[in-house]
Amino acid sequence: MPTPDITFQLLDGTQAAVHGDELQALHAEVYASPPYGRNDDAAMFADRFRVQRRQPGFVLAEARHGGYLIGYASGMPLRPSTSWWRGLTTPLPDEVTTEHPGRTFMLVELLVRAPWRRQGTAQTLHDLILRNRPEERATLAVLPAATPAQNAFQKWGWRKVARTHDPRPGSPVSDVLVTELPANREP
Repeated sequence: MPTPDITFQLLDGTQAAVHGDELQALHAEVYASPPYGRNDDAAMFADRFRVQRRQPGFVLAEARHGGYLIGYASGMPLRPSTSWWRGLTTPLPDEVTTEHPGRTFMLVELLVRAPWRRQGTAQTLHDLILRNRPEERATLAVLPAATPAQNAFQKWGWRKVARTHDPRPGSPVSDVLVTELPANREP
């Protein structure tokens, strides 16, 4: 359960754009530590964020302690023409990979600063961003070595369906996870 002095808020792409520098700083901090041990430069983050936040249906859930950004989750619906399912190390059947409008929400990021981990902040961000999504399911990619994240997603009902590898040199292999969204679960 998050501490009572943490506030949570959903933002659309325009609202999230105002916080780009804060989001980039948090992203850099989290990705500089294991198991990632890498850091995109600020320009790469800014370019990717600028594209993502302009996508139809983009949403960002933020967590703040006072005015200080301590975590965020972001995502957007996949388009029918998505390349999300291309780069899989083992092909999946078409009934898994074929997209149509309203089928899949992609959870792009779920990051929490180290001092606020293991206090329910990540789960609250996760639940907030997915709670009222109209899509049938959600997907994400997570490093196999990110054990705390892997364990959390499994506890929250996600299941591994494949592995994917970005063809860029030095890119890691990631597990692709899927979950049925709350609005579509049986009562």
